[in-house]
Amino acid sequence: LKAHVVARVCPPDPSSLSCSLSLAASYTDSSDDETSPRDKQQKNSKGSGDFCIKNIKQADFGRREIEIAEQEMPALMALRKRAQGEKPLAGAKVVGCTHITAQTAVLMETLSALGAQCRWAACNIYSTQNEVAAALAEGGFSVFAWKGESEDDFWWCIDRCVNLEGWQPNMILDDGGDLTHWVYKKYPNMFKKIKGIVEESVTGVHRLYQLSKAGKLCVPAMNVNDSVTKQKFDNLYCCRESILDGLKRTTDVMFGGKQVVVCGYGEVGKGCCAALKAMGSIVYVTEIDPICALQACMDGFRLVKLNEVIRQVDIVITCTGNKNVVVREYLDRMKNGCIVCNMGHSNTEIDVASLRTPELTWERVRSQVDHVIWPDGKRIVLLAEGRLLNLSCSTVPTFVLSITATTQVPCVPVCVWDL
Repeated sequence: LKAHVVARVCPPDPSSLSCSLSLAASYTDSSDDETSPRDKQQKNSKGSGDFCIKNIKQADFGRREIEIAEQEMPALMALRKRAQGEKPLAGAKVVGCTHITAQTAVLMETLSALGAQCRWAACNIYSTQNEVAAALAEGGFSVFAWKGESEDDFWWCIDRCVNLEGWQPNMILDDGGDLTHWVYKKYPNMFKKIKGIVEESVTGVHRLYQLSKAGKLCVPAMNVNDSVTKQKFDNLYCCRESILDGLKRTTDVMFGGKQVVVCGYGEVGKGCCAALKAMGSIVYVTEIDPICALQACMDGFRLVKLNEVIRQVDIVITCTGNKNVVVREYLDRMKNGCIVCNMGHSNTEIDVASLRTPELTWERVRSQVDHVIWPDGKRIVLLAEGRLLNLSCSTVPTFVLSITATTQVPCVPVCVWDL
């Protein structure tokens, strides 16, 4: 299990880190109750109220979903069975910020079974499966998350997760860097006891490298995203299967004969291209890395510049982990009905902010699907407001996530005890 140490971390300028709120969806819509969970007083069957979720009464449904996920996560379950008697994580106090789904619940319960104490928030304002959060809260986990959080709710949940009198984390498990950012901004003294950070997304890793280059790192940070098990399985196969699911659920599009441009031919881009090609789409690729560009050529895809094909393609997909890949200039030139979506963690790849202007009209079609209409009547179909498509609009394959989660677990003792 190969994971790279990024560097050492110390408090940076908070303005250098931006909030990367992504959207994602649960299979079930949790409740018609419009009351904010922040205004509710809930307790589990043991009398504990150290959590904030949508509805604790959904715990039984969430437990069934977790049990289904366990069947598809054999590596993680084998690790739990093998090591839970030894409690190798005893003394670890893990504060986490990831998608709260059935798959992540199996990870959290494995950390707990191995001896760790855990407090958790969501890295994504729509990814939380409310019934799973309820099951975790019923099981004694301090979970602060629900589907459909506002941006204020998002930061409030992270703060509640971190700020508890008499309890201080010695480990951060992050997805996107927002939890790390919040601790730096509000509680920099916590880094005196925090032993390490485990980061699993390319966006979060980019942010850590920025801090490293600025000389602002002072605790070890483990780059799980670049581990072989994450790159070659999760990033590739997870996206290969979930890209079609997300597009089909939101747009009912037929892929055969459609012209698609995929921006980026890393592991995520490779998975997306393979799936679309297999369905009969005509796939173009944009790529700035010469090795990845050559791989795209060898795999039979046509390398283009985005401005060469932007007027003719039916679907635009970003997969770079960068920002401002599809800017307003390109959005203006797209043809009527073009579908625009993002498969990266951050919502900055598509310049959605530039579309929020008085001359453009936004029209909600269905959940996570918007028409953006120009004055001449042209419209594009924007999915998940430019945020992560697969977790926004569908689900992801459990088995592949088991591989990533099994990579993350050994990083916890490495950070807490060895570094």
